[in-house]
Amino acid sequence: MGTQNRRRSFLALRHPAQYIVVAFVAASLVGAGLLMIPAAAATPGSTSALTALFTASSAVCVTGLVVVDTGGHWSAFGEWIILALIQLGGFGIMTLSSLVVLVLSRRLGLRQRLIAAAETGSMNLGDIRRVVLGVALLSVVVEAAVAAALWLRFWISHDETLGRAAYLGAFHAVSAFNNAGFSVFSDSMVGLNRDPVVLLLLSATVILGGLGFLVLVQVARHPRTPRRWNLHAKITVATTGFLIVAGWALLTWFEWTNPRTLGAMSAPDSVLNALFQSVMPRTAGFNSVDVAAMREPSRMLTEILMFIGGGSASTAGGIKVTTFALLGWVLWAELRGNPDVVAFERRIPAAAQRQAVTVALTAVGTVVVATMMLLATSRLAREDLQFEAISALGTVGLSTGVTSQLSSSSQLIVIALMILGRVGPPTLFAALVLQDRDRQYRHAEERPIIG
Repeated sequence: MGTQNRRRSFLALRHPAQYIVVAFVAASLVGAGLLMIPAAAATPGSTSALTALFTASSAVCVTGLVVVDTGGHWSAFGEWIILALIQLGGFGIMTLSSLVVLVLSRRLGLRQRLIAAAETGSMNLGDIRRVVLGVALLSVVVEAAVAAALWLRFWISHDETLGRAAYLGAFHAVSAFNNAGFSVFSDSMVGLNRDPVVLLLLSATVILGGLGFLVLVQVARHPRTPRRWNLHAKITVATTGFLIVAGWALLTWFEWTNPRTLGAMSAPDSVLNALFQSVMPRTAGFNSVDVAAMREPSRMLTEILMFIGGGSASTAGGIKVTTFALLGWVLWAELRGNPDVVAFERRIPAAAQRQAVTVALTAVGTVVVATMMLLATSRLAREDLQFEAISALGTVGLSTGVTSQLSSSSQLIVIALMILGRVGPPTLFAALVLQDRDRQYRHAEERPIIG
């Protein structure tokens, strides 16, 4: 009996992070099963299990990498399944379950609050009910407003039928706000790269989704007094703005004379598309120019932006802008010999510094190992596979066009990267730890030589 109880205790889910990881894996499997239904494909016959699993995982993890053309391979039924998976993954599976519990019983138990807090990034259990309802309301309002604007644009300016325009607007609004990057257009936004309304609408929607609910609440409460925002909001907004502007300027410089990208456009269109391509590596995945045709500096810059990603507790992936900014402040403090790391007149605790270093180094190590594994299982160029690995881990969805050429083993590696990128390395590792250990002793201290 004792052995049986211990075995059940071992197998039971203890940490909130375990629920999150299991939920995303389960949703990917269920989504794959639905996409394998013959009615989900545009042509007779069912989709292979691997293709269905890759697409479902990409949708649930709001990545956007695809091995088949979304608009060409899938039927309307299949596209609706993908859209539902995007909404489920972007909103948060456990957050959605918390919303259902709130609607049915008007209260959350402690376990449900712990799980929702782990997924939404909220640091106060007392705020969970408000956060869950707020995330739901924000998602509905933003997606509906953007869908309506896109619907009118596609209907009036692109000669789409009323129904088709409404569908295109809804699909791309949900995909953009959840930073998914899925598009029913075979060339993503390349065919619309001279439409400022569509590109700017999608860019603004991606930025909103990438900032996260907790930041947007701070901005909405004090729109004219940023000094009253909390530290997380200040770091997220400031770093996001810096990365977008810096990426915009550098991409304009690198690609201005490239005849295969911005060089073939007018000056206003070139500036517009450079902005779009600077925003999208924040984990959105839409592209208005051919990524494979970009010059090497531009591709390297895109990899850096994908690796950093968006805001914490948002639909974005990557190591997050707060991690990137915090590492910069740690470096600055060390170079100046300051004993404390200070940001916006607030001292950063040592635990947060260690977590930032852990997240960044884990991500770097994951990219290196994943790229080596992809090189061992595919006969493609290293730079393309590295780009693919960073895009998958950052849940971005941008690609140089080699995703469909990956071997079966490589596709499984990319699927694992997408799930890891969506739940986050800290969440995954917390899920693997069965119990916390408190040591009753500390070792003697000795300092090694550094550098």
